[in-house]
Amino acid sequence: MTEATLEDYARLPRTGPIRSALGKALISLIEPTPGHDDEYNRWYEDDHAIISAYACPWIFAGKRWVATRDLRAMRTPAQSAVTDNIDQGCYLATYWIIAGRYDEFLAWGRSLVAERLLPEGRMKPPRKHIFTNDHDYLGPVYRDLTGPRDIHALSYNFSCLGLQIIDADRATGRDALARWLIDDHIPTVLKTEDCFAMMALVFAATPPLKPKDGVDWYDRRVTILWFIEASPEYVWDDIFANQAETIAASGLGRVELCAPFVPVVPGTDVYVNELR
Repeated sequence: MTEATLEDYARLPRTGPIRSALGKALISLIEPTPGHDDEYNRWYEDDHAIISAYACPWIFAGKRWVATRDLRAMRTPAQSAVTDNIDQGCYLATYWIIAGRYDEFLAWGRSLVAERLLPEGRMKPPRKHIFTNDHDYLGPVYRDLTGPRDIHALSYNFSCLGLQIIDADRATGRDALARWLIDDHIPTVLKTEDCFAMMALVFAATPPLKPKDGVDWYDRRVTILWFIEASPEYVWDDIFANQAETIAASGLGRVELCAPFVPVVPGTDVYVNELR
């Protein structure tokens, strides 16, 4: 194989979009195989997150989150279109891609995985993908006029992340749901007195490179990431207790998963012994 020259690397950023703007998100909900939690965590922390994400071009921010057994007990609803067992999905990974650079990132990532990491045996930890999708960014809703923006969300020291997955009603579609969420529902929640959620970022799930037969939610699913300044056990119900009913009453969609997470402590096994 011919090695790339320094000029190859110098040429790539000379053209195309290059601005501080969020365009796409990688959102991945993963369940380690029980009994292999330590192995999975170390693989992800020490190899996968760095080589398959942070070292890739055009990813400009990333963060991992974890749901202990106590946090998973707070998830709703019991019956979900996301998974047949809402207790699954201990770890959530979130990454931001610069607007207009997804195709370049994807070309790099596909080559990296298929031609390097898979042959080297570095993509086979014991785990299950519960919900792993690339997402189009639809927009932010902020509680305050000042404070971190969407591009800073994964760098700011938030205490909790709320993952909310909503499937649009087939008759009205995803665009109508997203508009209502951004213009009406989320602002109402954030304006609630003493709301500890600082912002909510809204995304549309996109089909994977190899869509699964029989899956009908690719063009209906909306994913919301709620960034919260307090521990979930203290504020979760204040923010989310009535949201499923409100969203259902709109006739525009149904909440299929509402789940709290806290940040991992990078490079450590903190929380691993609290998963089971």
